[in-house]
Amino acid sequence: MENFKKTIKQHFGALTDQECELVISFFKEEKLEKNDFFTTTGKACDKLSIIRSGIIRVYAYADGKDVTQWIATDGSFMTEVLGFFFDQPNRYNIQAYTDTTLWSITKADYQKLAEVFPKWKEIERQFMMKCFAMIENRVFAHLSLNAEERYNVYFEQNKDLFNKIPLHYIASVLGMSAETFSRIRKRQMEKS
Repeated sequence: MENFKKTIKQHFGALTDQECELVISFFKEEKLEKNDFFTTTGKACDKLSIIRSGIIRVYAYADGKDVTQWIATDGSFMTEVLGFFFDQPNRYNIQAYTDTTLWSITKADYQKLAEVFPKWKEIERQFMMKCFAMIENRVFAHLSLNAEERYNVYFEQNKDLFNKIPLHYIASVLGMSAETFSRIRKRQMEKS
């Protein structure tokens, strides 16, 4: 539980121990086995989770092609934004790539948390702003960096993933073909 408290404080900022305990009380541990779905396209996601351990892949099909949008690991938040916050059908499948343990809060409990902890709305706003900035950084990187630079940045931030998941998932996250990814990877390995 101490790790969860640390994760909550890391993501949501300066909470007192009492406030942190209140937030934690709304989350429940949940387990997904490898290949289980967190949620699927067309449904409305009804939970928000923090990955305690494991790997989750976020993907959809576009023009008959499997496109990986995100790979999430320990400490990452997981939900489908349109489903959870706007009750709209999910755009993405979210699936456990490995056995995964989550701390999850249902949409109903998330709304109750805001009722019993009025400060939550401001904490949520600050957190959403951090997430938006992260997405802006990712978009800017896609626009400003060439494929090899994107590969190098992602590799430095996620070295362990390169031995845990199929590399074509990483290629997809980076917006490149598997062939381009393989050429870059080969060049990088030759440099080592």
